[in-house]
Amino acid sequence: MKKDERVKYITKYLQKNFANPPVPLDHTDEYTLLIAVLLSAQCTDIRVNKVTPGLFKLANTPQKMVKLTIDQIREIIRPCGLSPQKSKAIWNLSQILIEKHNGIVPDNFKDLEALPGVGHKTAGVVMSQAFGHPAFPVDTHIHRLAQIWKLTNGKNVKQTEADLKKLFPKNLWNDLHIQIIMHGREVCQARGCNGLRCGLCKKLHPGRKTPIVYKKP
Repeated sequence: MKKDERVKYITKYLQKNFANPPVPLDHTDEYTLLIAVLLSAQCTDIRVNKVTPGLFKLANTPQKMVKLTIDQIREIIRPCGLSPQKSKAIWNLSQILIEKHNGIVPDNFKDLEALPGVGHKTAGVVMSQAFGHPAFPVDTHIHRLAQIWKLTNGKNVKQTEADLKKLFPKNLWNDLHIQIIMHGREVCQARGCNGLRCGLCKKLHPGRKTPIVYKKP
């Protein structure tokens, strides 16, 4: 298949098998989503969803969060890993939201990425899933599969994002971001396929004989 044919087939396959994909992180508003996404760094969504109910029961707004100490936050989020850094980021970004944004999560990349602990990927998830802004945040699954499907050279995450945005229609970005992740978690797992075993990979590259060695982000 040529690249444009692969793009069309991937889109059709994902829309059929992962239609109307749910947001994987449990949340009730923009703020709780922001915190959940921050916690998901180097942690599974399943674990985050087990931790956040306890945290949000105590503090589901910036105003309530800053009333907790960093040590209290760290103890609650400890199962998510990197708790010293994440607890400081959560407390500090909550304070900044109060001081600079009237306690409201900003709906633009510049202000989001200026918050402690919030990088481009986290900002992209919030922009797409909370505000409906077209974005294509690239995680490890997307970076891996984009290389296996030969949609990018895998030079870095930034390049992968740019390449995917050129290939897929803008109105599909928000769903595709979640759909590709779901496919990577449930079907084309890193240790289970490497471009040779799952049905989608075999369809896209039927003549492939050797495993794809992809560049990690």
